Amino acid sequence: MRRLIPIISILILGSTQALAAPAPYYLWMSKVDGSRVCSQTPLGEGWQKMGGPFKDSRCRKPA
Repeated sequence: MRRLIPIISILILGSTQALAAPAPYYLWMSKVDGSRVCSQTPLGEGWQKMGGPFKDSRCRKPA
């Protein structure tokens, strides 16, 4: 029984990670020149979020 506990816990942890989804993309606009970029992560203080979330890296398919 003591050998089964670590195996069962590993299987449970592995199954929860299998359900993870990729991070969504967001449309960001530069506060300096108005250029737009699609990114999964914030680009810094000089950028503001304009839209999202999106499924694709071109910010065309809404999530």
